[in-house]
Amino acid sequence: MAQSVKEAAEETGRTTDRMPLNAGDTGYGSVPGPGLSGSVGGSETAPLLIPEPEPEPVQQWQPLTKEQLEVVAGGPGWRRVRCYMVLLFWLAWVAMLATSIAIIAISPRPVVTPLKWWQKSLFYQLQPDLFMEAEGSGGINVLCEQLPYLRSLGIGALILEGLFVKDVSPSNLTATGESLGTLPQIQHLLTESNKAGLKVVLDFCEVDLDVAGNEPSSATLQHTLRFWLEQGVAGFAICDTDAAYSEKTLLEWRDVFREFSSQEEERIVVVKQTQEVPRPLNNSSQINKTLVDVVMRSILPSSHHLLSAQEVADAIETHLQTREDEIWPSWTVGGKASPDLKKLLLVLMMTLPGSPAVQHDEDFDQTQNVSLNVGSSHGEKNEPSDANTDKKVKRSTVALFTSLSHSRAREEALLYGSFTFLPFNTSANSSSSSISNSTLASPAPPTILAFLRSWGCVHFLVLLNVGPELHTLDPAWAPSLPEAGVFVASTGMDRLGSTSLYTLELRPHEAIVIKLFEAGSYS
Repeated sequence: MAQSVKEAAEETGRTTDRMPLNAGDTGYGSVPGPGLSGSVGGSETAPLLIPEPEPEPVQQWQPLTKEQLEVVAGGPGWRRVRCYMVLLFWLAWVAMLATSIAIIAISPRPVVTPLKWWQKSLFYQLQPDLFMEAEGSGGINVLCEQLPYLRSLGIGALILEGLFVKDVSPSNLTATGESLGTLPQIQHLLTESNKAGLKVVLDFCEVDLDVAGNEPSSATLQHTLRFWLEQGVAGFAICDTDAAYSEKTLLEWRDVFREFSSQEEERIVVVKQTQEVPRPLNNSSQINKTLVDVVMRSILPSSHHLLSAQEVADAIETHLQTREDEIWPSWTVGGKASPDLKKLLLVLMMTLPGSPAVQHDEDFDQTQNVSLNVGSSHGEKNEPSDANTDKKVKRSTVALFTSLSHSRAREEALLYGSFTFLPFNTSANSSSSSISNSTLASPAPPTILAFLRSWGCVHFLVLLNVGPELHTLDPAWAPSLPEAGVFVASTGMDRLGSTSLYTLELRPHEAIVIKLFEAGSYS
């Protein structure tokens, strides 16, 4: 018995030593036998019989389908969110609209004062006798033919000078001088002027009206005023040294004006200021403003010689720094200056507050073969080479005048904007000799001036170089001004496009008008 048990054990050991290679498969040991449960071989093969776990599937994001989106969006929560979003949008829109309206309503803005016709007009001082001397009896017709051309230049009113003899009596003021043709010719001129849209002002300056005499003379003068007002005259001009420049006389004139005036066709009184300080009509400035509509002032003082550049600069600076009274001003050149400053003074007149009063110039004459500059003609003939130069100068002057008149008509800043004088610091670009001399002697006062015309956020900078030297602007001159701008006009009419104040150079005797704008703005 013991021997059979021993043989069975040996047989089992041989069986274990001869285990096949695939004993670790799932077919082996799935049910452990009694002989392997506690043996070392059973513990080593147990891990091979446990299957490895399968990896979990990766969740990929996918958009909702149309059907799923309709199901989700149709829920009550999303409906409530959409309603809140729509309500929030309209509330924000209404709030922005209300804020914009409030900003516009409470923002301070310039108050536009309605201007009278003489405040918007450009006066043109004309002497018809020049046409009569050049053309003879047909001079009035030549003048009538040029009226539409003058209107196209931007001229709004004519001041006819020299129509009456200075020592004429009031009873003869309806008759004109012998050199001016007959009264029907003057009436024809008035009719054609009204057709062309030009107002006409008759100049009574230095004419003896005998208003200081008796009552019959005053009545005769009123009859004369009515006669010319019936012909379509828009007003009369007198000097501040005339006897008619009195409160009593002007009150009588006002009574006559009311008979012919309307809201659009008011009759005016123009007073030419010949004294440095005009004589007041009354202690009340309001009375003076009521009786006188326009005060015509000269930029340059009267002189028998040509004023130097420094004298011209001083005279201009005096006017720029002087605060004028409440009566509407009109500006004319007045004194004598160098021909090189002719265009500069024109730019100054057209940009100062008030109404420019331009003296008749042959450059504005439409006819090419007629010279109206009688005072300067001495029988000399111009060389053929000078003819082309004269034509170029004339075209440049007309272009400058037209540009300034049209800019003044459409730009509020130039028409009734505020005026600011700008103190100037310059650095002169001159030759090395002048620079070396300037280090030894004290520098002369600058002959360059500047002022600003503003209306709201629109600014026009006017620069005047009266002297004969080239000047550049100091970058620290006016730091509050916008750096960039665009050229509006210049004396040479050769500056176009945008510019920078930091790189601008002023040529000798040059005037420039620049419309300033902030960086990135072209309004």
